[in-house]
Amino acid sequence: MSHVDYHAEAGIAQITLNVPPANCYSHELMLALDAAILRARFDPAVHVLLLTGAGEKFFCAGADIGMLQTADPEFKYNFCLHANETISRLEQTPKLVIAALNGHCVGGGLEIALAADLRVARRGAARCGLPEVKLGVLPGTGGTQRLVRALGKAKAIELMATGETFDFDRALALGLVNQVWDAEHSAAFLAQAREYAAQFVPPRAASRAVGLIKRACQTGAELSLQDGLALERELQQRLFTGDDAREGIAAYIERRGPNFTGR
Repeated sequence: MSHVDYHAEAGIAQITLNVPPANCYSHELMLALDAAILRARFDPAVHVLLLTGAGEKFFCAGADIGMLQTADPEFKYNFCLHANETISRLEQTPKLVIAALNGHCVGGGLEIALAADLRVARRGAARCGLPEVKLGVLPGTGGTQRLVRALGKAKAIELMATGETFDFDRALALGLVNQVWDAEHSAAFLAQAREYAAQFVPPRAASRAVGLIKRACQTGAELSLQDGLALERELQQRLFTGDDAREGIAAYIERRGPNFTGR
């Protein structure tokens, strides 16, 4: 079993969690996901990472509980450490990451999705949330930190302390997802997600600028304002030395549409 399927086309690397029936993650899946993220990061033809789950019902239902029940505490610690490192790669990669939530996205599944830059979801019976408290544990793959940053302390603590799960329309109202679409099946939803992702791919978009906007926000949010402004200036200077800034400015002056290359 591959655990993670990888397909790159038209500037988009689609990374699919594929562990039937619920795409639960194990150390093996995290190793495969880690490799897929690095593969996309190093491929100059890839401009956007699109992360989704196989099947009709689940994006990801979180960690494999059976594995956690039988593993010893030292393995569990190292498993959580590696999972955190892998998910952090999504945030640290200077390319846009979109999580396409095709089904249930709970526990560690939502923790993976929270590390994406944008989240789109398929409307329907699927639920999302961080219900780990009902197992007597806390969200241990970044949930306590990223949910607070996404929603603020009071709402994040409430959702995690109650273990509430909710549909994607509520997630949209909370600001946890960017778009919710109707789709009869996962294939139709993924087609919508790929169309959404295509707007961030050259020649339509200056993908290098998009990637550095992401880096400025991801890193700058953890810095003081003055340090964040310094980071912003350095990233802007990198863009000024590239082809897309010259093309974008020239296209504006010449009153034509830009033809970006991602360089």
